[in-house]
Amino acid sequence: MSKTLHAFAAPDLSALAKTLKRELEARADLPGHVELLNMLTRAVGYRNYQHFKASRAAEDRLANPPVIEAEPAVDFRRVELTARCFAGTDVLVRWPGKYSQQQLALWVLWSFLPAGEEMPEKAVNAVLMRHNGFADHVLIRRELVNMGLLTRTRDCRLYRRVEKRPPPEARELIRLVTGWRCEI
Repeated sequence: MSKTLHAFAAPDLSALAKTLKRELEARADLPGHVELLNMLTRAVGYRNYQHFKASRAAEDRLANPPVIEAEPAVDFRRVELTARCFAGTDVLVRWPGKYSQQQLALWVLWSFLPAGEEMPEKAVNAVLMRHNGFADHVLIRRELVNMGLLTRTRDCRLYRRVEKRPPPEARELIRLVTGWRCEI
């Protein structure tokens, strides 16, 4: 494991030497490595070495703020092809052939499930059947679970929608199909 280097500066070398001398004279035995680190950092105004490291880490975070990456661009062609599977309604009339389009379609069906509440299997099936035009709500429910958008208990009696932020393409498809803006 590589060690992290922490820069150490003492504004007054004489005061550092006096403090170290005083702490060493107060001891009957020689200090260990960690105790010596604590003595050094106390001599320059920190409570202990951990306080010193935490202060340095905070200064580094302030000096180097995290880079926020822009969201990826929306592939409108993929959104349009997936929207055709809904045929201008909020009902998925056919299961998309491509996996990437299946995932987008599942996000739309996920948006119809109520947030933050447990639902029995029958209630989940009712929602999925209402928005499924090809009569395979079991496939959709299983794929929602496989994709991590829906969780279920071990006995498969209760289901809960997993709250996630849909990717940009899924948000665009949800807007197209449902007519409302996805703010999640």
